[in-house]
Amino acid sequence: MYDRILVPLDGSGPADEALDRALDLAATTDATLYALYVVDERALHATQLDAGGLVRAYESEGERIVSEAVEAAEADGIEVVTAVEHGSPHRAILRYADEVDADLIVMGTHGRRGIERYLLGSVTERVLRLADVPVLSVRSEDPPVEDEQSLDADA
Repeated sequence: MYDRILVPLDGSGPADEALDRALDLAATTDATLYALYVVDERALHATQLDAGGLVRAYESEGERIVSEAVEAAEADGIEVVTAVEHGSPHRAILRYADEVDADLIVMGTHGRRGIERYLLGSVTERVLRLADVPVLSVRSEDPPVEDEQSLDADA
């Protein structure tokens, strides 16, 4: 069914949940897992800070995150390939999916709604719309921030 599963990671809870799902699928289908971290250079150019130092810091963070994926995959006997790429996240994910000829992309989503989703956009949503391969969107089980606030108000 699947031979090459791509899972973009960013260190967030939803990405961790997507990794868990991707690991389950890879184990079931004997697929190779491709763990990708994207350094969002657009966001870094918007700052007035030392961009070179920030890029190196994000690369190091990305290496740490994909290394954790390797540990999790190896514990399950899953072959894993890692990469840290640069660029616009959704474009880098789509480009990498083409490069590795991914059969499936498994991504976490934060479950943002309303104006927050409109203003911030969604990397997952863009990949869903533009990918040439199936995309499994794994919604975080944590309630979105707006839901947490409404729960606090009800208490």
